[in-house]
Amino acid sequence: MKIKKAIIPAAGLGTRMLPATKTIPKEMLPIVDKPSIQYIIEEAVASGIEDILVVTNRAKSAMDDYFDYHPELEERLARAGKHAEVDIVRRTADMANIFYVRQKETKGLGHAIWRAKHFVGNEPFAVLLGDDIMHAQKPVTKQLVEIAEEYDCSVVGVQRVSRQAIAKYCTLGVTPVRERCYDVTKLIEKPRPDQVISDFAILGRYVLTPGIFDILESLPAGYGGEVQLTDGLNILCGKERVMAYDFIGKRYDTGNLKGYLEVVVDFALEHEEISDWMKAFIKNKAENL
Repeated sequence: MKIKKAIIPAAGLGTRMLPATKTIPKEMLPIVDKPSIQYIIEEAVASGIEDILVVTNRAKSAMDDYFDYHPELEERLARAGKHAEVDIVRRTADMANIFYVRQKETKGLGHAIWRAKHFVGNEPFAVLLGDDIMHAQKPVTKQLVEIAEEYDCSVVGVQRVSRQAIAKYCTLGVTPVRERCYDVTKLIEKPRPDQVISDFAILGRYVLTPGIFDILESLPAGYGGEVQLTDGLNILCGKERVMAYDFIGKRYDTGNLKGYLEVVVDFALEHEEISDWMKAFIKNKAENL
């Protein structure tokens, strides 16, 4: 199996980042010099993805505009001799084949994925959640793609989280296959303490077979009154092989203020143009606290 398509669910309302997200899509909030969704798309492209579907809502047309050409801006930059800036502006439009579909009702992640059925067709595909920025030497999605292509099955990206934190995610029943690789036997969304199976949780990256769509189409609402992708995967692992891969890399949750600020600082510290300034700035601040 070859994975050439990806879905980026980005239809959430961004309520954890208000008031900034009242009029600005949370995916367009800048991380140093790029909007957060650009890091997601760059990861997909670096993982061999060619076609990307972004699931949005009616308030997020700014994303569509950002990944389009801007002739007026490009012309003005060119007249001013700013050809490097022209390249930067055009590069965002040429990164990949990017398509959009709206999730007309807020029915959960499972419903958002189901909306992509006609785009995906009968192919395996990747899912990259818009809130999750990954920092890894090898793109996390590529790590999952390699396992999926080797074992010809769905793969979810997991890491261990604390018992306190797992209630915000899901818990997985797993059996070891090899280092970092596990077969998934059960999944529970937002588990109560007595439901926790393991301390592994899915953190924002998936490679799935099209078999998930038939399940999601008739899946009833679960936790929070929404159609949960986790519930669909729990059924899928009873029908076909689903694996978990303990991916190598750091995950940032940019959907909340602390996670957002953490990734901004960390990425600024590695940015080739401002890293030295940022280090001096932080050092000076720390010394004067």
